[in-house]
Amino acid sequence: MNRRTALKNLTMSLGYTVAAPTIFNILSSCTAEAETWVPLFLSPEEKHMVTHLVDIILPASDTPGALDVNVPQFLDLMYHDIEKKENQDIFKKGASLFAEKFKSQFTSEIIKGDKKQFETLLTSYFNISDEVTETILKEQRLPIENVASSQMENYALYKFLLSVKQYTLFGYFTSEKVGEEILNYDPIPGIYNGCITVEEATTNDRVWSL
Repeated sequence: MNRRTALKNLTMSLGYTVAAPTIFNILSSCTAEAETWVPLFLSPEEKHMVTHLVDIILPASDTPGALDVNVPQFLDLMYHDIEKKENQDIFKKGASLFAEKFKSQFTSEIIKGDKKQFETLLTSYFNISDEVTETILKEQRLPIENVASSQMENYALYKFLLSVKQYTLFGYFTSEKVGEEILNYDPIPGIYNGCITVEEATTNDRVWSL
């Protein structure tokens, strides 16, 4: 599967279809330094939340992490330029609920939270049984008008967390840095050979970015 096909499939799985050139323009525009960029969609508190959450999901190691390829900036632009108003509102509601839970658990405003605290709270939402996970994911696939009012807070909270996770993976694996330096990358492909195994087509156990 080539990179454009992967992008198309991923955007559709997130609930919308976006023209590939639009996505690439957004990706290439995410160059501001983490300390200085001013979000267009996220509030200062939400920026703080998203920055810590994406760093927990894909931290830097011997390879770049999500912050190294400006994933928070990417998420901010996607929500500002691409997402529907309905999804924007759910994201805001979920972020607010997460902030309230943080304040209740740590007796501190979320803007002052550190990575360890965020990791503790995030783990509590995903360290759950397979049965509960299945119920949550089934609910997430429902149109918002079909969600019971008694479940709306839980729905919005998980919609926020899962959206951050999806955009973290999306932004990371479609970034230029990861595509050229982490994944297999060859801007000038060689001959076509359709009769080889997956193992033969993979170099150093890495998938191809193109």
